[in-house]
Amino acid sequence: MQEGLTNGLGGEVDIRRWNRLARFESMLEEVVSSNAFWQRRLGNAPARGSSEAFRRLPLTSNQDFSRDLQEEPPFGTNLTYPLAAYSRYHQTSGTIGRPLPVLDTPESWTWWCDCWDAVLDACGVRSDDRAFFAFSYAPFIGFWSAHDAVVRRDLFTVTGGGASTARRLRLLQDTDCTLLFSTPSYALRMAETAGHEGIDIAGSSIRSVILAGEPGGSLPAVRERISEVWKADVFDHAGSSEVGAFGIPCPQGRGVFVNEREFITEVLALGDDRPVSEGQTGELVITNLGRPGSPVIRYRTGDLVRPKRLPEGLLLEGGILGRADHMMLIRGVNLHPSAIEEAVRRETGATEFRITVTRENAMDEADVEVEGTPSACRAIAEDVRNSFGVRIRVRSVPRESLPRWQAKAKRFRDFRD
Repeated sequence: MQEGLTNGLGGEVDIRRWNRLARFESMLEEVVSSNAFWQRRLGNAPARGSSEAFRRLPLTSNQDFSRDLQEEPPFGTNLTYPLAAYSRYHQTSGTIGRPLPVLDTPESWTWWCDCWDAVLDACGVRSDDRAFFAFSYAPFIGFWSAHDAVVRRDLFTVTGGGASTARRLRLLQDTDCTLLFSTPSYALRMAETAGHEGIDIAGSSIRSVILAGEPGGSLPAVRERISEVWKADVFDHAGSSEVGAFGIPCPQGRGVFVNEREFITEVLALGDDRPVSEGQTGELVITNLGRPGSPVIRYRTGDLVRPKRLPEGLLLEGGILGRADHMMLIRGVNLHPSAIEEAVRRETGATEFRITVTRENAMDEADVEVEGTPSACRAIAEDVRNSFGVRIRVRSVPRESLPRWQAKAKRFRDFRD
């Protein structure tokens, strides 16, 4: 067996510490013996034994799992074991298409929590911390695994459940919680509601805000705004329902590190299968190693990242930069919603906004609605023009006229043909 494995930067890395290729091959042997989905995609005797053989395995996407679910409802065929072996049912958020079911065995759920342990350690979580989870506890996997990892540590834990934002804020204060688990959007929404309700969150007991669920937690303007209004440290995390909790916060706020002990990571150029060079943006492709009951192998996440190899590990600079299908090409310039969000946050803080992209005369056009003053909107448009050399339309809309989100925010509307 060769010792190298692709590192997402077009080179090879030493994998002897974690023996990931051996773990992958052991998992693969079990999977192809009984998992109908991967039997069809890989065959009963897939190539193995080297990094080159690994890279010859087909790439898989959300659309592949969606088609499988349509053909074999209600769970699809990515099941290695009989249904009785599974104990957890969750769903994806539906970012692309309909939500997909996600099933875990007791063993793979423990693995999820183990991955979150690495996140909690990076965030400096202490035994005397009190954790508040500001999400709805719906089937979307959300912070379910984070919650169970915290409970496993015997920490005092409070769940927001179906409470209103104002009620959650009061509950958070009544229980003197020190950790807030939330999406970036909802952390800002809570700050906005606190202002309306006269609740002093800056003087609350919250010392750390741990973010997940959507891009933005590593954007400097977003991080700074959340830190400012909560007077707390801010940590970003990355994961997905299909893949697991793969991202570990960078203590310096540079982005997230990949948990390379548990995931094989590639970053491929958009539109082809070539690895990107360091510092270039590409699509994150992940293989997980601790979920043999419903694994993903060379899975195209649809997430845009910018990899950088550091002594500490593989850093995704700026965290998850956004979705590949949200990329806009405006007058020859690639522009992503996260660039617009940074400009909005720099000018207006917690203000809500929405991006609508259309195609006019074969060119993408972005129309941005912002709950801000006309002067702030002009400043946002100027910020984007100075930074990227493109003009976008930014217009002021009334306060509270745009949707609010508790889970993943859906601020991007795509009306391109």
